[in-house]
Amino acid sequence: MDLFSVKSEIIDNVKEILKELKSYTDQSKIEIINQIKIDLHKVSPMKEEPVDCVIWVPSEIVGANDYNPNRVAPPEMKLLEHSILEDGYTQPIVTFFIDGGHEVVDGFHRNRVGKECKKVQERILGLLPVVVINQERTDRGDRIAATIRHNRARGRHTIDGMSNIVIELKRRNWSDKKIGNELGMEPDEVLRLTQITGLAEMFEDKEFSEAWEAESGSVINEDDELKDESREGEIER
Repeated sequence: MDLFSVKSEIIDNVKEILKELKSYTDQSKIEIINQIKIDLHKVSPMKEEPVDCVIWVPSEIVGANDYNPNRVAPPEMKLLEHSILEDGYTQPIVTFFIDGGHEVVDGFHRNRVGKECKKVQERILGLLPVVVINQERTDRGDRIAATIRHNRARGRHTIDGMSNIVIELKRRNWSDKKIGNELGMEPDEVLRLTQITGLAEMFEDKEFSEAWEAESGSVINEDDELKDESREGEIER
């Protein structure tokens, strides 16, 4: 049998299977189609690409992460909701599969719309479209890095949020070089973000702390003296 005939036979067999789906409930159809997609993904030449396998899962098993520093203003959030209402979901929510559920890597606000907008929720049957990435990388640091890479490739982060991310990765013994490589930052950017909220914590060395406190105290005293002189001058005038 030639290749064309083999392909035709496979496609005909698939069509016969799909005909049988018509008699099933929507929920059963989704479960069966999800499994077919997963099995196809395993043999696909594109199996290393998460977008090759988009599945629909119950919204209650999709949870936001607690480290995303990205923020969307109310007008943009409203526009996103309108876009999904009018155009449907054109992008899946990127997730890690962990602890029996899906943790959002990218698509936190698409996740919110699917859960909070009643019209959307009803239309998509309480489900959400997801892809799963890097299933073997379950360390929290890896998940944080994946979220930041997605966000930085197209948008903005709050400064405080990014600073907290850098401090957490440092606590996980990530070097400045690794943080820069994984998050797409220059060395001076990593340093600045460390200094914003984590300088004292990063330099808890006892001798350093005592010296800093002593120097700080002398400066404060000098300031106090300057303030007193300033007040005296004001009285004289």
